[in-house]
Amino acid sequence: MDAKQSALRVAVAALTLSAAGFATWKKSEGEGPSTRAADGTVLLAPYVPTQGDVPTIGHGSTRYEDGTPVRLTDAPITRKRAERLARNLNSAEEARFRASLPGVTLYHGEFDLYIDFVGQYGIGNWRKPQSPRTWLLRGDYRQACEALLAWRFQAGRDCKLPQNWGPKGCRGVWTRQVQRYETCMEMQG
Repeated sequence: MDAKQSALRVAVAALTLSAAGFATWKKSEGEGPSTRAADGTVLLAPYVPTQGDVPTIGHGSTRYEDGTPVRLTDAPITRKRAERLARNLNSAEEARFRASLPGVTLYHGEFDLYIDFVGQYGIGNWRKPQSPRTWLLRGDYRQACEALLAWRFQAGRDCKLPQNWGPKGCRGVWTRQVQRYETCMEMQG
């Protein structure tokens, strides 16, 4: 890494999810099934994104503000509430994420990318030895990017394999990881 790149990295403790990072999260998560109320308001219903996943609502939220898990029988929510839930989810994850990387510096783009990972896989998986975190703690940014590609399984299925890409498949899990990996490697220069 050259001096210019090193100067751009910032202590994780000083970073927060950028507007672009949040927009990427929303786009990656989508909204799920929607209906319209009589007044034209779009309502987002709970759903299971892929086979074996947990009930989700809005932009990837699996819990409400009070920690209650989303259930498939819950009432639909507005897009405004979906955004609040997603911001709440990301804020809580950011605090745990920052605490997991003492002394580590990242580019803002890396921070956004890894927060997106934590939002999808959870802080428990982030703390596992095979996650990118292991390599970030060692200062090996390229290997941290490489570790992203190992996170391609969902409900016991290898999402890299085309036979798992059907209508209830998990192709999106794999394509999201490939995008993260490519973006991560671009930042390594």
